[in-house]
Amino acid sequence: MRAQKKKVKQKDEEKAVKKERKPVDNSGRIKPFGLTSWTPVDDVYVARYYPRPVFPAVDAILKLKRNQQLDATPLDQLVYLDLKLDMTLEKKKKLESFVSTVQLPHPFLTGRNTVVVFTEDPEQARIAREHGAQFVGGSELVDKILDDKLSADFYISVPEMLEKLFPLKNKLRKQFPKNKRGSVGVNIPKMLSMFKTGFQYMVENECYIKTQIATLDMPTESIVANMQTIVTDVCSYRPAEHGPFIERAIVASRTSEALRFNSQDLLPPPSLEEES
Repeated sequence: MRAQKKKVKQKDEEKAVKKERKPVDNSGRIKPFGLTSWTPVDDVYVARYYPRPVFPAVDAILKLKRNQQLDATPLDQLVYLDLKLDMTLEKKKKLESFVSTVQLPHPFLTGRNTVVVFTEDPEQARIAREHGAQFVGGSELVDKILDDKLSADFYISVPEMLEKLFPLKNKLRKQFPKNKRGSVGVNIPKMLSMFKTGFQYMVENECYIKTQIATLDMPTESIVANMQTIVTDVCSYRPAEHGPFIERAIVASRTSEALRFNSQDLLPPPSLEEES
């Protein structure tokens, strides 16, 4: 019986090892592993036998725009960013999934976000309403949210309210107010200024970010600026000493093929301290 259990355990371990595919290092090779060559020599070729091209970010957007013209698809279609992250840290540790809110230099969504402010202080409540909070209140809002009678894009709170909001933790999940997300504090006008016009993205399925970033009818430089804002913010979540954070970066519009682009082009040059 014990020998049988050992065999089953050994098989499970072997399967786990097989599942963990390590990326092949193609540097110095005459051709990529498992592929025909680095680049095709003809205009017509089978794409799966060659590595996918990686474009500079600007060229990728220009290609999306050209494809839209050739296909005669809607000009105002959404543009999507798809990032795969390397969440590993030192000593087999991993970075936790995160949610972040940024101010896009060129907003593309119409309307402002709805924001709930949790406070039981009358003066703080007055300030919150004056600065555009749609819903302001204390513990009386908890039951309304739990019963789906009230919902919003963002929830911010003063520190004194956090204990009373604990029943909402499972309901709001990644929307639950947290210090590290900037949604807990006493400077209500500053928080509202951020979240009323903020754009939120999150890491899903452990290492993927998939989010809208623009519409295709926006100027190329505006789309690239939005891409740069998100890529730069993403890379701030892991120390540069661990190497490139973004393993694969893809941009696509609603009706076009997905294009890989070089995310390193969008990052600011390393400072002298980082280089040393």
